[in-house]
Amino acid sequence: MRQSNCSNNPGRLPQDHESPVHLIGLTQPHGVLIGLEASTFNIAHISDNAISHLGISAQTLIGQNLFELIESSTPIQHLQHSLETCSNYPSYHPISISTPSETKQFDGLLHRIDNSILLELEPTHKQTAVELTSLQNQIQRSLSRLRSLDDITDFLQTATTEIQAITGFERVMVYRFDEHCAGSVIAEVKPPEKVSYLGLHYPATDIPTTVRQLYHQGLTRFIPDLRAPSVELVTAEQSFAQTPVDLRYAILRGVDPCCVEYHQNMGVTALLVIALVQGNRLWGLISCHHPTSKFLPYPVRSACVILGQLVAAEVAGKVDRKELNYLSSLQAIQANFIDSIAKATDFKQALIEPAPRLLEVVSAQGAAICLDQDITLIGETPCLEDIQALISWSLEKPSSEIFHTNCLVQVYPSAVNIQAVASGLIVLTISKVRRYLILWFRPEVLQTINWAGNPHESVREGQAILGPRTSFENWKETVRATALPWKSAELANALALKNAIVGIVLSKADELAQINLELERSNRELDSFAYAASHDLKEPLRGITNFSNLILRRYSESLDESAVKRLQTLVKLAERMDRLIDALLRFSRLGQAELQQQPTDLNTLLSKVLETLHAGQNEDTSTIQIHIPRQLPAVKADSILLSEVFSNLLSNALKYTDQPQPSIEVGYLEPNDPKIADGIEPNTCVIYVQDDGIGIHKRHFQNIFRLFKRLHERDSYGGGTGVGLTIAKKIIERHGGHIWVESTYGMGTTFYFVLNCEEK
Repeated sequence: MRQSNCSNNPGRLPQDHESPVHLIGLTQPHGVLIGLEASTFNIAHISDNAISHLGISAQTLIGQNLFELIESSTPIQHLQHSLETCSNYPSYHPISISTPSETKQFDGLLHRIDNSILLELEPTHKQTAVELTSLQNQIQRSLSRLRSLDDITDFLQTATTEIQAITGFERVMVYRFDEHCAGSVIAEVKPPEKVSYLGLHYPATDIPTTVRQLYHQGLTRFIPDLRAPSVELVTAEQSFAQTPVDLRYAILRGVDPCCVEYHQNMGVTALLVIALVQGNRLWGLISCHHPTSKFLPYPVRSACVILGQLVAAEVAGKVDRKELNYLSSLQAIQANFIDSIAKATDFKQALIEPAPRLLEVVSAQGAAICLDQDITLIGETPCLEDIQALISWSLEKPSSEIFHTNCLVQVYPSAVNIQAVASGLIVLTISKVRRYLILWFRPEVLQTINWAGNPHESVREGQAILGPRTSFENWKETVRATALPWKSAELANALALKNAIVGIVLSKADELAQINLELERSNRELDSFAYAASHDLKEPLRGITNFSNLILRRYSESLDESAVKRLQTLVKLAERMDRLIDALLRFSRLGQAELQQQPTDLNTLLSKVLETLHAGQNEDTSTIQIHIPRQLPAVKADSILLSEVFSNLLSNALKYTDQPQPSIEVGYLEPNDPKIADGIEPNTCVIYVQDDGIGIHKRHFQNIFRLFKRLHERDSYGGGTGVGLTIAKKIIERHGGHIWVESTYGMGTTFYFVLNCEEK
């Protein structure tokens, strides 16, 4: 047993030192390989076993034209057309060759490579019509069974069983590559007494890069006898083919000695490998092993290739469906998330509430939201100090929209202290300039990997060494400091979230710009309206009032009672309209006049407001109790406007009460007071005016600040225009603060507002 972290994963190695196996210059002996000049079809090179298959020595055949060997029973015109149009993928043609002793039938495979045409001839193993029909029926049954299976594990296991039945190979396995090109056996069929390789992992060096590339280009590799001696290629001395012949697509390509020894160490003599290619990616292999030599006729191999193509397509479909279902669920979460962000007024709150939603976007266990210096933690995360260091590190990295790893300690050694909760990391950079980032975390997941033999045998001093393995016994390795890898759908979701946030911000910026333009226009219109109200509307309104009073004085005796009441109502309505116009004019002018901010002693200001308030009360003011528990602070404000704020708040406290002796308290809160939930900016203070009046229902908290909004009948509780709190709110906001209310219906109300304190 060995313990390692992700940095020692043998599936992630430096460039391996490999020989170009496709330039091996050797062929297998069960067929003959002929290289033709593409323009003349003359033989430029040929395997040295020609005499065994064709009865003519290779040296004799060099330079001859291919058609001199072709027996007349072969469709010459069809073959010539195939030679002229062949591609780099082998195509099948039955060919009859005239040998000195007899005419022999061959299975011919043609393909083009550079300026050469390679023709591979394997002696035809005659199969009866009954055998071919049986094979065809078997393939159809296999296809039908495989297509009926939805579960990918059952599907792959059935595929191994079907291919074993067709080929007769002792062991058939499905071998899957991971993102680091290491592999593992995920399905297997074998004799009961044989050692199982199911679940075992193999390092990337077991199938080197060049070999994987060959599998990616050519779909099959067939070696009927690994013990058979290789055959050299004979080449014309003056031929253009003096350079090594490229055999990458050749079925008869010779076997590298390393490959021979590797498989013999596994007890394998015959080998069939079918590549499983999805799109432009080598997903895995179907690997068939047999302990003794075993030849498969071309039709059987073709059938296996068809099954392999189906397996690759179906696996892709099943994986895609699974990924699509997962992606759909992530996108549904994200759509809801983005919709709430777009509608929210507070960007930060929209991100963090409800807390699980941000985690679900990428299936993380923890997250950190960095908005400049403001960092909010959700779920299982490192401590704030570690996250601040991690953010600084990530901002120093080259510019990138998204960074991700499932082994953070490999790229950030300091993560060794936080790997329990943060072995996996996604950093989504929304803005480097403003330090807007979202970090997602996944915890360490201890993994025990069962390797087929010690994978580190192939690594010396950090370099991968191409060499045969000697042991395939189960070798366990515990991997630490790794998290579950991030899926492509999760990373795509994270990027989509960033794009949506940027889009929302830009959209809101456009909306804000448009709103500002409209506000400027509205303000100009409001100024015009204020002028009209003060000069044009008030004059006819006074005329209505004066003429109504004149009629009442002169003609009241000649009018009936109903007419008198109507005229009196008309006077009251005109007077109310006059008060409303005055209030509206006063409100509109608040935004026009420049603030005269200066150091203001709230104690002195409040005393003057109380004097004015007492003077304006009709009833006995001795019953009014205004309590100031401690000396109020000095603030920087426009004293005239601030006096109006206190006047409006205190007037409301006295007005909306059912107490015979109303009690009012004016004070301020300390910065660490629990009533200040979100805290306040430095050098500010929170002033409050508290009463024991009738209170306000919570549903009306926002409505009370609306222009002309009253919660009671027009003349109840002393009447009023409903503009006092609107004016107070505008004055406080012009000072850079904000005002809010807390109230319990039937028990009293407290108004809070924030002001800038005078610096000492």
